Amino acid sequence: MSKKPIVILILILAGTAAVGYAWLKQRPPAERTELLLYGNMDLRHADLAFDESARITKIYVQTGDRVVSGQPLALLDTRRYQNNLDAALAAQQASQAALDRLLAGSRPQDIERLRGVVEADSANLKTRQLSYARTAKLIQQKMASIQSGDEARAARDAAAGQLKADQAALDLAIIGPRKEDIDQARANLTAAQTQVNAAQIALTDTVLKAPSPGTIQNRILEPGDMASPAQPVLTLALTEPHWARVYVDEQDIGRIKEGMTATLSSDSFPGKYFQGWIGYISPTAEFTPKTVESPAVRTDLVYQARIYACDPNANLRLGMPVTVTISFDAKIRDRGQNPCSAPSNP
Repeated sequence: MSKKPIVILILILAGTAAVGYAWLKQRPPAERTELLLYGNMDLRHADLAFDESARITKIYVQTGDRVVSGQPLALLDTRRYQNNLDAALAAQQASQAALDRLLAGSRPQDIERLRGVVEADSANLKTRQLSYARTAKLIQQKMASIQSGDEARAARDAAAGQLKADQAALDLAIIGPRKEDIDQARANLTAAQTQVNAAQIALTDTVLKAPSPGTIQNRILEPGDMASPAQPVLTLALTEPHWARVYVDEQDIGRIKEGMTATLSSDSFPGKYFQGWIGYISPTAEFTPKTVESPAVRTDLVYQARIYACDPNANLRLGMPVTVTISFDAKIRDRGQNPCSAPSNP
């Protein structure tokens, strides 16, 4: 067979391939209907420490335990804090009693007793005055000494002073306490109540509670160790809210919105899909090489997004790689709608 027809055939095929390639290159790309993103379930954890310093008596959880918000996790020795609270309560009761005494004023029995004292003082003063008058007359008649007159006068003046003091005490009992004394007693009671509150807070802080749902990742301290605010006791992996961190290309950022529904999948669960939604889109680009970008560089910009997942059984573990699919015509959820219910508005 001649080689010439073969060469001609090869040239024809090459020309056809070149024309086909040029046509495919110039043909507009098919319109995409969904966005495919890759990311990982976000790793978040909290180091939990006591607000007080004391010896740890109990730790209620083990590594790997799932906990709910507010669940007690560990306990300190409470004896010192309980004693402080008891002392503060006793001081508060004393301050309350002092204020109540001032507000109640003088008892009727006290006023009557002071009236009796004043009457007795008045009678004693009259007696001393008569005695002094008789003694002075006897002195004029040279029938008594000058010293006896001085003694009688001193006794009269003492009785007058005693009557004046007891009369003032009676007047004060009738008037009641001063406003300034009542204000001071109220201030003392407020200070005592503040001490009670502080002691109660300190006692409450001897119980370490979970700030949010999660999984115990690590036990750093053990019962018998000394705890302090600067020393974490447990590490809690935060599982709620549960989201995947993904990055969206700059050319796609205008086609998605917060609230749009999404689907998450993982190689760990073949054929299983988790419903989710876009909960956050970063307002700023990342990996920006310079302030002014050329059209070619501009397409390399990406924006961080969070895809919240409906995963009540916590199948999607923290750090797990996931694939996120977002349809460009996906519906947008109501802000007040249950996040894991079906969307209700377009």
